[in-house]
Amino acid sequence: MKILPNLLSSLRICLVPLFVAAYFGGGTGGGVKKYAIAVYAIAAFTDFLDGFLARRYKLVTELGKILDPLGDKLMTIAVLACITADGLIPVWAVLVAAAKEALMAAGGFVLHRRAGGRIPPSNILGKASTVVFFLVCVTLMLFRGSMDAAAATAMISAALGLMLMALGSYVITFMSHFNKAD
Repeated sequence: MKILPNLLSSLRICLVPLFVAAYFGGGTGGGVKKYAIAVYAIAAFTDFLDGFLARRYKLVTELGKILDPLGDKLMTIAVLACITADGLIPVWAVLVAAAKEALMAAGGFVLHRRAGGRIPPSNILGKASTVVFFLVCVTLMLFRGSMDAAAATAMISAALGLMLMALGSYVITFMSHFNKAD
């Protein structure tokens, strides 16, 4: 049972290339990327489930602290890259998200090294931004042929704004933990 959350995180990482293949490879009935959306939904569910199991049953491992955020970051960038390549959102959106994910990864690494492995848990703002991001991306994929560029840009901007607010809250948490490590 102890390895189940890590298996789910590993599965999510394996779903990244499957998502990309499904996005560009088929399932475009009526302009909808239904297979890609299904893969993305499975990945989102594994994200929820691995976190729930790890916290609820105290199955948190050092490997899981790496695999879970890695899976999240890889899927996030893959989804954004695909919908950007498909012309649904502007290129700057994927660049902003990639920069945010890189900052989170770097901060987590530094804090992990400096604070002896103590990584602060995700907070409600981070969880909310993940849910909003998922809903926005699925909406963009579902209505890709009928949504105008301004609406798509507004939606992804709102999702990215929430992601950046979550980043700000993590920076505050990072700084307080970083100062405690001294």
